[in-house]
Amino acid sequence: MMNYIWGGMILLSFAVSLFTGRVEETAAAATAGAASAIESCISLLGIMCLWTGLAKIGEKSGIINFFSHLLRPITKLLFPNVKSNSPAMSAIVMNIVANLMGMGNAATPLGINAIKELHKENKYRPDASNDMCMFIVINTASIQLLPATLISMRQSFGSANPGEVIVPVWIVSIIAVVAGVIVAKILEKRTL
Repeated sequence: MMNYIWGGMILLSFAVSLFTGRVEETAAAATAGAASAIESCISLLGIMCLWTGLAKIGEKSGIINFFSHLLRPITKLLFPNVKSNSPAMSAIVMNIVANLMGMGNAATPLGINAIKELHKENKYRPDASNDMCMFIVINTASIQLLPATLISMRQSFGSANPGEVIVPVWIVSIIAVVAGVIVAKILEKRTL
């Protein structure tokens, strides 16, 4: 479906440029945009590799277990059906820590692993468990203490003060997580 939406937007933009007589400008903008997208991807690739490597080192060194103990009261409240020593809880904690550190792109593989582990615990049922839904909410609306990816993107695009977004990111992400958890807990009690 998204392919049709994007394709329609591209065709519409070229049709408008044809009717307004700006075909050359549209083609130049499309080429410049593609080049800029490649440059952004390459710069983010380095950040993603760094944070993914650090997450793996944290897992092997036991730092994840340390954070797991720190987060245990919160994770037990949010994920009551997941055992605290299970691979699913370890994957959840790794994803939460990665998101806390602002490693959004590096947190994605960790989140996929957490969902796989939760799906195993759900005995591969076709419907998502409450714990899976809660994880999706927390992962999507994660609190970021250090929005590293956003700061590096702002810096690469020439921002005079790339770190000025930290406090607004804290406020917005805390509000989003609290609202999401409340709604998920309310809906958790509903039966279909």
